[in-house]
Amino acid sequence: MSQNKLYSWGALAILTALNLFNYIDRSVLYAVQELLKEQFHRSDASFGMLTSVFFIFYMCAAPFMGPLAKRFARKPVIVVGALIWSGATLLTAATHSFNGLLIRHTLVGIGEASFVILSPVFVADMFPEEQRGRVMGIFYLAIPVGTALGYVIGGILGPKYGWQVPFYVGAAPGVILALLFLLIPEPPLGQFDPHEHRPDRDTVKGLIQNPAFLTATLGMAMMTFALGGLQVWMPTFLHRVHGYTISGANQLFGLSTAANGLVASVAGGYLSDYLLRYTRTAHYLVSAVSLTMGIPAMWMALFTNGHMMIAGIFVAEFLLLLNTGPLNAAVINSVSAPVRAMALAVNIFIFHLLGDIPSAWLIGYMSDRYSLQLAFVAPVIAIALSSLILFYGIKFAPPVYKVSNASVGVPAE
Repeated sequence: MSQNKLYSWGALAILTALNLFNYIDRSVLYAVQELLKEQFHRSDASFGMLTSVFFIFYMCAAPFMGPLAKRFARKPVIVVGALIWSGATLLTAATHSFNGLLIRHTLVGIGEASFVILSPVFVADMFPEEQRGRVMGIFYLAIPVGTALGYVIGGILGPKYGWQVPFYVGAAPGVILALLFLLIPEPPLGQFDPHEHRPDRDTVKGLIQNPAFLTATLGMAMMTFALGGLQVWMPTFLHRVHGYTISGANQLFGLSTAANGLVASVAGGYLSDYLLRYTRTAHYLVSAVSLTMGIPAMWMALFTNGHMMIAGIFVAEFLLLLNTGPLNAAVINSVSAPVRAMALAVNIFIFHLLGDIPSAWLIGYMSDRYSLQLAFVAPVIAIALSSLILFYGIKFAPPVYKVSNASVGVPAE
């Protein structure tokens, strides 16, 4: 393996591991939500708002990360962000009130913003377009696997040692990995990108006139509404509606999420990269079809019992997570390298504003007013909307460029 390939795969490995601990930290909260409710005596809507506040600060910090990366380079900004959210995780030890949890979540949100925006941009400059589906699938498998580990860690340690202890698990590894990332050299900006100049791809202002970017972003927003709501409330749903213990509910959903994350996230990326040889629409097509197939599986997960319910959860998660690599690759490939960080900031702002910021609170509100089972109809509707948007976005998929070396991009036939 050449030194350049070694650095590329090393960067991907370190950033994927950091992303893993990032999502462990996020989902531990969902695993111990019922324990927190016993201590702080707040409504479901309040705990949904706790997640929403995290994403509001995370989303508002995102637009500042592109300019920071231009001034200081991407690597130091990624490292500082990882150190901030890892350090803020340790502040859970001093959290003894609901307001303290809110403050802790705002700090973690600000720290994570730099990492989540700049890491995929860094990775994109390590690999050519025709490999980005699988690469993004690997990088983003940290989302379901880290989320699953958070459920399992929280479900096991929370009831036994108290809700604060599970939060400490990701802090030390996050610091070590962030410092290890300093050994990776900064790749040239846009080294694998084409030299075609178009206003909709090359400028921030042009994003509003870029239908490939807009449809991928809006499709991701609706998918995030569904997936975010399920991640926050599914363990609680299993506990309340189906009588699972807190530990049992977290382990069931956590193991399902981990298994599907490991397989579906990577498989979707490889599948769309393979189909990209034959059609430029591959990233959009794989995402749209997998989401459409996920609708009946979701319905089965919510409105059946026993083995049928468990099978529904497993299949629905697999089909939702299958689009992780393709959809993120579609966003990254829809713009050119100079504006990619800012485009991802806009992407993150939109899909959190329309996605998991309202979904956690809305499902909690509907649960308080009606029932948690009925509240889960909202994610089903969101999945259907995401699928429709992505089917529409197929006709705007950009051309694919083959690269013969690090500096030349040639349109594929």
